[in-house]
Amino acid sequence: MVSPHPPHSPARVRPAHVEHVLERLTARDREILLTVEKLRLVTGSQLQRLHFSDLHDRSASVVRWRVLKRLTDWRVLAPAERRIGGSLRGSGELAFALDSAGQRITQLLTNRSNDERRIRRPGVPSDQLLRHTLAVSELYVSLIEHTRSGGTVIQQFLAEPLAWLPDGLGGWLKPDAYVVLATKDYEDTWAVEVDLSTESVPTLRRKLLAYLDFYQRGQHAPNGVMPRVLVTVPTQQRQTAVRPMASQLPAPADKLFVISLDRDALLHLLGCQRE
Repeated sequence: MVSPHPPHSPARVRPAHVEHVLERLTARDREILLTVEKLRLVTGSQLQRLHFSDLHDRSASVVRWRVLKRLTDWRVLAPAERRIGGSLRGSGELAFALDSAGQRITQLLTNRSNDERRIRRPGVPSDQLLRHTLAVSELYVSLIEHTRSGGTVIQQFLAEPLAWLPDGLGGWLKPDAYVVLATKDYEDTWAVEVDLSTESVPTLRRKLLAYLDFYQRGQHAPNGVMPRVLVTVPTQQRQTAVRPMASQLPAPADKLFVISLDRDALLHLLGCQRE
C-alpha cells in the first residue's frame, strides 16, 4: 500500500498564500504538519494525543478542533471524505492528510524546496487503505506515548514508502514501518508488517519468505543490521492461522519473525518480552 489518497487534478497554491500561511504557523502547527507528512493520514484524536497532551481532556478537544479547522481553512490539512466507521462525528473521527499548501510548506520546512513532485489535493482513500494507514499511525502514536517517560528513545520511525529497503536485486522489501528503538543498553531494529486479515495466509507467507531471502543474501537495513520482523494481527483467530505457517519456514524464521496481536505490539517493540 503506497498512497493514502489517489490524486485528483493538480491543485495549485499561490506562493503568496504559502508565504502568508507560513508566517502565521505556530510551533505546534509545524509539528502537526510534519507528523501528517510522516504518517500520511492521522486522525484528529491521534493528533490530540501527540500535540495537545499538555492540556486537560476537554480543553484539548476544544483547542484541537480550533487548530485543525484553521489549518483546514488555510488548505494546510485536508480531512478525508471517508469517516472512520462511517457514522462517527467530529474531528476526532476524521483522518487528515496534507492539503496543497501543507505539502508545499513541508517541502520548505524540510529543506526540500526543489522537490519536483507535483502538488496534488488528497482524494478519497478506500476503506481498507484508510484502516491500514491509520493502524500504522496508531503504532507511532502509541510508541510516542510510551516513550515520553524516558528510558527508550525512538531513533527512527518511517512509514511506507520511506520504510522500504532496497533488496539488493533492483527491487524493494516493503515493510509498513521501519522502527529503530534504543536504550542505554541496547538498540533494536524492526520491520513492521500490519496485517488486517485482508490478505490470504499464502500471500503473507510470500512476504515472510522475501525477508528470509533478504537475510540469506546478506542484505541489511541502513544502520547495518538485519531487522527483526514484527507481524501484527487483529485477532487470536488470525494469529492461530499465521503462527503455524511462520513456524514452518526455514531457519532462522524462529528468531526473525514475531507474530503478535496488534494490542501486544508495544510489548515486543519496547523490549518487554526480550528473550
